[in-house]
Amino acid sequence: MSTRTHAPAAEDTAPDGRAARRRAASGGGGAVLAFVLPTLTALACVLPGLGRRQPWRDEQATWWAATLSWHDLGLLIDHIDVVFTPYYAAMHLWIAVAGDSPAALRLPGALAMAGSAGLVALLGRRIFAPRTGLLAGLLFAVVPAITRYGQEARPYAFATLFALLATLLLLRVLDRPSLKGWTWYALAVAATGYGHLVALTVLAGHLGLVVQARRRGDRIAHYAFAAAALLGLSAVFPVLAQGSGQSGQIAWNNTTASDLTGYPQELFGSWVTGGAVLCLGVLGLAVAGRHAALLGPWAVLPPLLTLATADQLHLFLPRYLLFTIPAWTLLAAAAVTRLAGRLEPAARRGGGARALGALLVTAVAAAYAFAAWPAIGDAKKDLPQEPDYRAAAHVVAAGQRSGDGIVFNGGLSERRAMAYELRDRRAPKDVLMEWTPQQNGSYGATECGRPARCLKEVDRLWLVSTISDGRPPLAGMNARTAALLGTDFKAVRTVKLHRVTVQVLARD
Repeated sequence: MSTRTHAPAAEDTAPDGRAARRRAASGGGGAVLAFVLPTLTALACVLPGLGRRQPWRDEQATWWAATLSWHDLGLLIDHIDVVFTPYYAAMHLWIAVAGDSPAALRLPGALAMAGSAGLVALLGRRIFAPRTGLLAGLLFAVVPAITRYGQEARPYAFATLFALLATLLLLRVLDRPSLKGWTWYALAVAATGYGHLVALTVLAGHLGLVVQARRRGDRIAHYAFAAAALLGLSAVFPVLAQGSGQSGQIAWNNTTASDLTGYPQELFGSWVTGGAVLCLGVLGLAVAGRHAALLGPWAVLPPLLTLATADQLHLFLPRYLLFTIPAWTLLAAAAVTRLAGRLEPAARRGGGARALGALLVTAVAAAYAFAAWPAIGDAKKDLPQEPDYRAAAHVVAAGQRSGDGIVFNGGLSERRAMAYELRDRRAPKDVLMEWTPQQNGSYGATECGRPARCLKEVDRLWLVSTISDGRPPLAGMNARTAALLGTDFKAVRTVKLHRVTVQVLARD
């Protein structure tokens, strides 16, 4: 309980009885407005151009897994990506209704990210004050990475949404304990883990809330929290246990010094927006009062834990840590509104105390949106490191003939990417595929061990190669296959696109 007497300066960052009465006086309409404005702002950032950017490798994996039969999906997750089982199952049902265009694949994530912006505002409103929550929600909505991953057919937006929901449910049940409340919290914990396992580290901040409740005299909060958290985690343990045996699939992610120095840019989407929020967030930690026990661990502990275990678990990836952005924006908003509160007494003699504070908060939100806007636009562009498979598919579809085959070379999921881009068109026969990905229970096919036999009835081939470092398109291919293609076929047409080459090979 705050004992400060300068209420206007303190209400936004250290809620006491007066701040609570102020929130209550604003009524349910204020809460609705706090949720709706950031949600609409996020939608205004995320929805335009939702289907314009080409799906990249991870999104193509989502499409592939979600369009498998239930039996084949079961085989896949038995070997790889079991941690994404709930997401793939949900997307399977969604695609059956909405289709598999890029916009349709991304719409669930866009809505989840927009909802997250509204929940950030509600959380800030609950633990601080209305304008702090509204500012935090608006800051979150215009973070460039929120647009980037709101336009992503992957589960990171849902991990963020459920981490926020679990936090709000915990605050509510600590205020008004009930079996129903703790049950809902347990379900939210499970949903957070199903969104992404790394997001479960938000429980460290939840523990800080429970410890404070215990210190305030709540004799059962820690027992109820332990039971509810374990109940939620128990639903995730089977996935976690099986997923630990599949960790080799992300063994490629080796953390380097550049990953550390580039972390703010990668997490937030640009240096300007990331640096501003992190600097203000550090100041916010100093003024957040007892709520630093929640927001500090939430913001800081997940990257530290994933960094410390990077050599073993390979989980230090900014997109895995997207759920920490709400904590940072809440802290940044707390710092700004505290400053506004400090300025208000100086303006009180002129009658503009509240107006000055509101003007400062509005100016910060507007300035941040202005600084973030170029990066928001960049977030909607094709990823520079990804091949232009869409153009490659257009070339193949426009020039193919009956009886053509298609072969692939490179290590960037060419077969799966072209399967997606040609999904609604007649595609050449994949002549080298001996065992399908479905049969392998994987994302990859097994290619023919005797290429002469597999190619003997094909006179014309399309080669899609992502070898783009100056080497010939057949570089790195299986030696027997490359030798056969080099001697029995001749390139009669070559189209070079961004990081991908399409060749027509005709038999000599």
